[in-house]
Amino acid sequence: MADTKKLYIKTYGCQMNVYDSERMAEAMGGAGYETTDTPDNADMILLNTCHIREKAAEKVYSELGRFKGLKAEKPDLKIGVAGCVAQAEGEEIMRRQPIVDLVVGPQAYHRLPEMEAKTQDGAKALDTDFPEEDKFEKLKNRPKAKRGPTAFLTVQEGCDKFCAFCVVPYTRGAEVSRPVDRVLSEARDLVERGVREITLLGQNVNAYHGVSGGGDKTLAQLIWELDKIDGLERIRFTTSHPNDMMDDLIEAHGTCSKLMPYLHLPVQSGSNKILKRMNRNHDRESYLRLIERIREARPDILLSGDFIVGFPEETEADFQDTMNLIEEVKYGQAYSFKYSTRPGTPAAERPLVDDSEASDRLYRLQALVAQQQREIQDSMVGREIQVLFERAGRFDGQMVGKSEYLHAVHVADCSAAIGELAKVRIVKSGTNSLAGELL
Repeated sequence: MADTKKLYIKTYGCQMNVYDSERMAEAMGGAGYETTDTPDNADMILLNTCHIREKAAEKVYSELGRFKGLKAEKPDLKIGVAGCVAQAEGEEIMRRQPIVDLVVGPQAYHRLPEMEAKTQDGAKALDTDFPEEDKFEKLKNRPKAKRGPTAFLTVQEGCDKFCAFCVVPYTRGAEVSRPVDRVLSEARDLVERGVREITLLGQNVNAYHGVSGGGDKTLAQLIWELDKIDGLERIRFTTSHPNDMMDDLIEAHGTCSKLMPYLHLPVQSGSNKILKRMNRNHDRESYLRLIERIREARPDILLSGDFIVGFPEETEADFQDTMNLIEEVKYGQAYSFKYSTRPGTPAAERPLVDDSEASDRLYRLQALVAQQQREIQDSMVGREIQVLFERAGRFDGQMVGKSEYLHAVHVADCSAAIGELAKVRIVKSGTNSLAGELL
């Protein structure tokens, strides 16, 4: 029997890439590979890339440069680039870094075993197609190993929104939703293996319209189907677009006990002028009305957002509109970035805001969000909440889990087990986490 080969995967970016990396590992498991935590003893290295962050491609080339010595020591080592940078750069990756053996886009990674076999014969392999077949169905079944208490589950991919700053429609393709029965089957399998909380993933997850026997189902209808699964205690979803926040999904936040009171709803800017230039197809007023409706349905919901500062043509007045929106909404968490050009997007040809000014705006925005986050965390002290314990902490007897609101909670002298859902009283608010005592 041949020795098992080692696969090292480095994952960049969003939760969808984390999910994709898991599926790549499963696909390669069928080809005789098992994962390793270090590239040094790997027979194959895969970089699962993200094109959202600034200078994403250059960071990938830099990482590949670090593997040149390893490739020289181990000529049989196979190196691959997957994900959105692979989709965007294609053959350019192999041209700039000849050590790369294969390049695969995010819609074709189910073909990895065949591509790897091709490289064993000394050939290069490139696949950045958008194949018609369902990659999830083509992949090998998940191995029936025990899982941790939380898991990601991709239900929707691609984007039809074409925001002026974003490459996702070009790297992930058009919006497509997985059929309901396949999502439910995978969810049941995860629960059988120990998962108690599932986060549904999609580039625009609330645009989900999955085929079902009785016609397409919305994300809210899918959530209600998942609600029926015994042993599944918590449901989350990300990332959402304001224009796809339908009435039934808002209602589900108030009526479905398994749907957690946390919502990531990016707005990007509080300026109507900038929102129009971003091609967001909503304005600040409609966003604020939507927030009001969501909070009417679930008053205790914790909101998270995305913000881009320094977008082309953003003035200080535009930025103040964003700051005012943040003041009004009061976010428990947010992801914020300076605008960076993505070649091929409509905004790429527009003049940039002065970098020092954009940096100053980012600093001020992040300070405001940090203040709001701390105030919300401080308000949790004295409250009794439900914590799903996920792992042991840094100290003996300590356990760490997540609250309904996605806060990290540390509990000392904790008798709860990993995977247990228990009531905890919050006794202290710290930086990005809470401390509690088991009740």
